[in-house]
Amino acid sequence: MYLRGVELRQLRVFVAVADEGSFTLAADRLHVVQSAVSAGVRTLERELGARLFDRTTRQVQLSDAGRVLLPEARRLLAEEVLARELVQDVRAGLRGSITIGTMQAQGMRDISVAELVAEFHADHPAVQIRVRHAATSAEMADQVRDGRLDLAFLSLPNETPPGLVLTLLTSEAMMLAAGPGHRLAGRKQIDLTELQDEPFADGPQGWGARMASDWAFALARAERTVVYEMNDLATMLDFVRQGLAVALIPAYFAAQDPEVSLIPIRHRAPIFNTYLATARDRRDKRTGPGNPRTRRREQDPHANTRSGPLTRRQRRQRSSHRSKPRPGSAQRCGSQKH
Repeated sequence: MYLRGVELRQLRVFVAVADEGSFTLAADRLHVVQSAVSAGVRTLERELGARLFDRTTRQVQLSDAGRVLLPEARRLLAEEVLARELVQDVRAGLRGSITIGTMQAQGMRDISVAELVAEFHADHPAVQIRVRHAATSAEMADQVRDGRLDLAFLSLPNETPPGLVLTLLTSEAMMLAAGPGHRLAGRKQIDLTELQDEPFADGPQGWGARMASDWAFALARAERTVVYEMNDLATMLDFVRQGLAVALIPAYFAAQDPEVSLIPIRHRAPIFNTYLATARDRRDKRTGPGNPRTRRREQDPHANTRSGPLTRRQRRQRSSHRSKPRPGSAQRCGSQKH
């Protein structure tokens, strides 16, 4: 509905009269004289070219045109309130909360989440920041998509999952890690197809490095056997040192370990990519289901659309409702033993 020439103050008067069912009570609610309310309604009716109320000596009721206008008037007044709140929030500075997901520190080369959080907090002290460590990158991707995380630092293969936007932060080819004395330790390069008989140590399904390795083996049309599955890099490298398994890891994972040999992959080396992930269809939290303002409006469609507190009629109805005895209450009281 397009209300050309109509002012918000006129709509506020109209809604007050509709709520109260009385020009006198509407004037009390708006803290103005009754003549101002009457004049405001007449001006609005003249602008719209329709009678909005059926007036009798005893009551004031909405006309057909008034009933059509009322929900639109409430919507416009609610938008005015939201607009004022938006401007106030901007003037007061960025505020709210943000939840960040992150991998283990070993997977975050050159990225210090703590440093980033500290810098952001210094610039925006009113924003509450939470950091969560999920078990795998795949889980964090799901949590970003469904809104449990606002953003996440994670590692995924080259395909972007539906519903996510990935910003590449770092990228590094993975290498074969072999322990001292292993038959492959002296190799200059190696193909993935040569590793099909080797026992592997790797992270669980959903780990970034595990997904990258699985992806590379699939592209090479080769198979491998993950014998030792663990979610701790130090333990994984210990299994490699003991000669129990080999592993595919980014070089910096073991660059300072003299007992571990790192062998480049000749073709189709798995790539360990670190991304910043956000949801593609992120909803404005001001209108999302988790926002307290939205919850208020879902519970009370008229919330933030009235010009004041509960109307007198509503207070009387609520009071009379509370004073009514509940069915069976008198019987229960009479049967209690004191």
